[in-house]
Amino acid sequence: RALFAEYAAELTDPEQRKLYEEEVAALERERGVEVRFVHPQAGFVLRTSQAGSRRCYLNICSNPQIGVPQAHREPGGHRWALPYSLAPGREELGRGGRRRLVYDVVFHPAALRLAARSPRFRSLLSDTALEAVERHFGLQLDRPNATVLRGTKYKGVPQAPVIRSPLPGAPPPPTDHADSPLPPF
Repeated sequence: RALFAEYAAELTDPEQRKLYEEEVAALERERGVEVRFVHPQAGFVLRTSQAGSRRCYLNICSNPQIGVPQAHREPGGHRWALPYSLAPGREELGRGGRRRLVYDVVFHPAALRLAARSPRFRSLLSDTALEAVERHFGLQLDRPNATVLRGTKYKGVPQAPVIRSPLPGAPPPPTDHADSPLPPF
């Protein structure tokens, strides 16, 4: 128990986490890949269900590393480009030991500021997040009954997904990520 408690304390220590991220970035740089950790900042939470039976939460988060939202004028209105980062879903335990699925959809902080001021933009952001999860993970979410949880900014334990991009002039990274310490994205 003492060793497990020591391990858990080490995992939650910000200095250890920073050291881990630096080591992973250096290791991936040697392989010709730039790695950026995206630490999600809490925004708001959408509650819905997957396939009509399993409770599901979408954390709508922000991080400045994600692209800025841009509006393009079109006849009759604007078309928005909303870049986002999508972390793999994870299963967490809720109250009473019930399992729930949690997905993090990360936008630029400007997108969350616009959503805080405009209900229409908040609806656009929510629809974009729901569509992203459905498309990337092949799920069917209960969109009509998706609701924003009032007073809740984040569900679950925050995790930092990784954005990988090849370094210029470096050999292409191997397609097999079996030797990488990070999960494939």
